Amino acid sequence: MALPRKLKNLMLFNAGRAYIGEVASVTLPKLTRKFDEWRGGGMDSPVKIDMGGEAMDLEWMCGGPMRDVLRQYGTIGVADVQLRFAGYYQNDDTGDGDAIEIIVRGRHEEIDMGEQKPGDGGDFKVKTTIAYYKLTWNGVTEIEIDALGMVLIVGGVDRLAQQRAALGIF
Repeated sequence: MALPRKLKNLMLFNAGRAYIGEVASVTLPKLTRKFDEWRGGGMDSPVKIDMGGEAMDLEWMCGGPMRDVLRQYGTIGVADVQLRFAGYYQNDDTGDGDAIEIIVRGRHEEIDMGEQKPGDGGDFKVKTTIAYYKLTWNGVTEIEIDALGMVLIVGGVDRLAQQRAALGIF
């Protein structure tokens, strides 16, 4: 019998600053691909053709207003804000733990200060759109996506290297 890995704790860093005791939750980016359906002559049914990655977002919430985040609002560069999620996942049948880290660069698309009521902590929600994504598992890079650099590395294989070479992008 095996049990799944469960998140035991997490931390979020914004430009290197740890949100210890401030971050409430993080919704990690969904990895999605854009597919177009194609049915050519001689095919009985269509297949979906991979047309590249889709836009990604990281959503997160803190227990109250965050001044440093407000000061990042409206940054010009598409990758001006760096966030780092660190999570510790543990398997309770073996006790083994895994460190999973996701680093993203992007900019804040939404900052929602929510309803404010006396005696209520209030939520501070942020949606950060992503231009760069890197997932490491126990220090090993599993996925790296650099939309601006045309890089897609999965399991150590650069899946866009041939395309960059064909286009003269090095």
